[in-house]
Amino acid sequence: MKNVCVNQKSYVKIENGEIMKRCQWAYNERLRKYHDHVWGKPEHDERQLYKMLILEGLQAGLSWDIILKKESLYEQALDHFDYHLIALYDQNKYNELMHTEGLIKNHLKMQAIITNAKAFLDIQKQYGSFDYFIWSYVHHKPVLHHYQSSQDIPAFDELSTQISKDLKKHGFRFVGPTIIYSYLQAIGIYNDH
Repeated sequence: MKNVCVNQKSYVKIENGEIMKRCQWAYNERLRKYHDHVWGKPEHDERQLYKMLILEGLQAGLSWDIILKKESLYEQALDHFDYHLIALYDQNKYNELMHTEGLIKNHLKMQAIITNAKAFLDIQKQYGSFDYFIWSYVHHKPVLHHYQSSQDIPAFDELSTQISKDLKKHGFRFVGPTIIYSYLQAIGIYNDH
């Protein structure tokens, strides 16, 4: 499920009394919280960038609501998304994760979590930070799309395809162009509100 916002907006009042546009896909409290506080907001924290990449990969073939429901389970099971620790996970830890209640039992996705932690560290060594690497594609400025309708929003585009190819060259898994497009939305490189 790709989160799109254009011409599907409802208006709601938020805590500080400010009127805010909210997309129709934010139909429950969990999705509203994600929409209002995460989606489309520029993210530069390394751990959060890794976490969102992992969650986007886990979401492939599932609804985003399912992933958000399981987010705290992954937070606990994956040492709070500490990619330094995850990169050191061995076969015993992998087996433990595959038997952890509530986690998605997909062998390829679980292996990608560990593989991507190692690749994330390699990117940091090469570029100084993952933040610098990913944001350099847009000259460190968010891209505000001005789509006229939700049908105009692509599942992927030229940039998400290029980043996908580059990440795969660095050893990342579960980073196809559609996943990366959603990732760019999640970390605020693309603002599709």
